[in-house]
Amino acid sequence: MAINVAVLSGFAVALIAPLLQRLLGRRTGYVLAGLPFGLAVYFAGHLPAIGRGETLSASLAWVPMLGVNLSFYLDGWSLLFALLITGIGGLVILYASAYLAGRPDLGRFYLYILLFMASMLGVVLSDNVLGLFVFWELTSLSSYLLIGFDHERPEARAGALQALIVTSGGGLALLAGLIIMGQAGGGMELSLLRGQSAVIRGHDLYPAIVVLVAVGAFAKSAQAPLHFWLPNAMQAPRLHSGAPRFHAGRNSAVAVDSGGMRRRHGHHRCAAGRAPD
Repeated sequence: MAINVAVLSGFAVALIAPLLQRLLGRRTGYVLAGLPFGLAVYFAGHLPAIGRGETLSASLAWVPMLGVNLSFYLDGWSLLFALLITGIGGLVILYASAYLAGRPDLGRFYLYILLFMASMLGVVLSDNVLGLFVFWELTSLSSYLLIGFDHERPEARAGALQALIVTSGGGLALLAGLIIMGQAGGGMELSLLRGQSAVIRGHDLYPAIVVLVAVGAFAKSAQAPLHFWLPNAMQAPRLHSGAPRFHAGRNSAVAVDSGGMRRRHGHHRCAAGRAPD
């Protein structure tokens, strides 16, 4: 299995999750959890090679006329986060299948959580900066859907909208920084830009790159002063009005740590274009 198949499989399974819920009922969670756990096994299989210092890459032509590829890159840091995302994702699905059993919209929850997991994988594995931006914004969209899952509650809708506005706005700042970095370094692949760190640091717009990328990361990971949206994002599905909340919504808010993840990951892969931790 290639890395791109591993990432994109999450989106494919997410789309059929509601149908599976209607067909399989309570067994759906066990079936769907097989995907993230299977992906965890797949990524774990690369531990020996990555431990020897090897890397793995894969690429798909995305916008050929512009020379833009949907490319992925697996190294030590991205492997660590891929294992965390898939392992925790599988556990969340299993927990939700029991805690939310009986809810008629459980299939929709599976759709959102798998969309979120696949988007997170895309963030940590993307090599092309434009692909990184797309997956980054998909985490914002899926977080919005998870936070506002109980959309009949005004506080859930308000928290979801606030989170979407802040994190998506930060994503636009990130996009600007990534494009400038690509122009300064002569390419749009992080694996290439890593070798151009001295050139990028010497560019006149390097301070702008750092600020723009930092704004995107701070907004996504709820770092001060862009942290105000996180408390309102602590929404989650309930069994009934008196039941305690299942914090998969918190998992979506934890998803905000993709900003922190990518800052730490990117700092090692391309020090030129990332804000310091």
